[in-house]
Amino acid sequence: MPKTSGLDHLGLAVRDLDTTTGFFVKCLGWLQTAQDLTYPRNTVTDGSLRLTLWQADKSARAFDRHTQIGLHHLALSVPDHASLIATAELVAGWPGVTVEFMPEPMGDGPRQHMMFAEPGGLRLELVWNGD
Repeated sequence: MPKTSGLDHLGLAVRDLDTTTGFFVKCLGWLQTAQDLTYPRNTVTDGSLRLTLWQADKSARAFDRHTQIGLHHLALSVPDHASLIATAELVAGWPGVTVEFMPEPMGDGPRQHMMFAEPGGLRLELVWNGD
């Protein structure tokens, strides 16, 4: 029997707190629910998932998924194929975003996904489950 019951929140250290918070709020439409300038940190949510974004020290190095243990990427669900395409186009045009690949099938499909890095460097994935 598992001793836990799901994800409460995910804490991520970010290069620039304002830039990453702005991406989630202004581009993806998330809500900022908390801010603590003494730490500093912001909390954002899409109504299902809650992220705590922590300002990393300016000397922090970017995460390398091939050589370090840690978050490989964060996969975010979208409700349908049209939303995947529309959000992918919005994200791809957002200043500072680096697109790894635009929507494509996962395996034999019909699931599709997109990979990109938000302006602060976090590697994110958009996933439509093909339903």
